[in-house]
Amino acid sequence: MRNALRAMVLATLALAALAAQAPPEPRTWRVDMPAALDLYMPVPESNPLTPEKVALGRRLFHDPVLSRDFTMACATCHDSRRAFSDALPRAVGMAGQVLGRHAPALLNRGYGRAFFWDGRASSLEEQALQPIQNPSEFASTLDGAVARLAQHSEYPAQFQAAFGRQPNAEDLGRALASYVRTILAAESPADRFMAGDASALSPQARDGLLLFRGKANCSACHVSPLFTDEQFHNTGVAWRDAKFADFGRGATTGKKEDFGAFKTPTLREVARTAPYMHDGSFATLEEVIEFYDRGANPNPHLDAEIRPLKLSADEKQALLAFLRSLSGTVREGRLVAVQPVSSP
Repeated sequence: MRNALRAMVLATLALAALAAQAPPEPRTWRVDMPAALDLYMPVPESNPLTPEKVALGRRLFHDPVLSRDFTMACATCHDSRRAFSDALPRAVGMAGQVLGRHAPALLNRGYGRAFFWDGRASSLEEQALQPIQNPSEFASTLDGAVARLAQHSEYPAQFQAAFGRQPNAEDLGRALASYVRTILAAESPADRFMAGDASALSPQARDGLLLFRGKANCSACHVSPLFTDEQFHNTGVAWRDAKFADFGRGATTGKKEDFGAFKTPTLREVARTAPYMHDGSFATLEEVIEFYDRGANPNPHLDAEIRPLKLSADEKQALLAFLRSLSGTVREGRLVAVQPVSSP
């Protein structure tokens, strides 16, 4: 009996020792989602989220090392103090070059399906690398940027920790994309109201919500919870002097029906991301409301949802109050560990 008990104890100790020596089960991570947003965010299998990638991407996002002359960073045009947007009508690039379009707010982009105003990039990984190579933006090459990172005193170790290898262009895009996926906007008064808190919106803003969903028809394109449909629409902003000043999506697809169409921007944080439209041509939300109220700029490919709204002065103010209620909290860099599913 005593020998049997001793054998059981030794076997238990042996199993415990083996368990202690076994490598820990790899952890998986997801973005820490605010309650108002969809819990599921698509992430490529080739670029699973990790804290090391996000930390590396955040540092790269704010570092001018990616530009040829060390003067431009992603954060130059996507300022976290302005909900990752830019106060200029059109972005300014290398050596003060004024670019063709306004820098959009980088909010909730992990849910996106196409990127840039014209949708020319199909993933965040692809989008992240284009400004580096654009001669008017960072004016670098991928090889040049990677060489600067490889010569840096700290980046090689960070790439090793995040990817298990030295800096390279593909992992540069993966790190930046990982960080951008964590930039989320939610937790606004409008969110609290839609979650059941009737006191979160003023009576005027509640009237504005009804207009947003009804007479003003904003929700046809600005769909909750992202307040964008991620589609491309011609609202006539680019129609000037009986021609398109910018072909928008049409320049990417070559299709006439896409001429003058641009990706619907999010309305989250819209009260603090002026100016507005792809070209920054409207300085205030009041101007935007007036533009749509008169039916925008008619042109051969104007979106079917655009028509004169004939809003009263009070209705315009109510709509403005609701748009302002879409400002809440912007968070970035937060992941949570996902518990592994135990085998039966």
